[in-house]
Amino acid sequence: MTPLAVVQAQLDAFNSKDIGALMRAYAPDAEQFALHGERLARGAEEIRPRYVARFTEPDLHARLLSRTVMGNFVTDLELITRNFPEGVGTLEMLCIYEVIDGRIRRASFAPGAMTLLNP
Repeated sequence: MTPLAVVQAQLDAFNSKDIGALMRAYAPDAEQFALHGERLARGAEEIRPRYVARFTEPDLHARLLSRTVMGNFVTDLELITRNFPEGVGTLEMLCIYEVIDGRIRRASFAPGAMTLLNP
């Protein structure tokens, strides 16, 4: 699969809350990071529970705003609808994926502005 196809499959799995399909997009030893910062998770045993917890949110949905592909890197700008403690809102998220051998090997995330939909 091309890097574009892998990242799109991951986004589709996220939006359908299909943990099996989502984990197939990631390499078993994949790592997730805060952009320019700490490692958030390493390997399927740490990545999977992060998504399982997120998938409990009834309004969870990621809308792709823009995408850039350069070689094996895919950069997405997304607007994610979430269920925050304060209520339903959106969060801008910059996602940078490195795809190696048909799976996401590294992902870095930078959150942007959060907006409550019904303050």
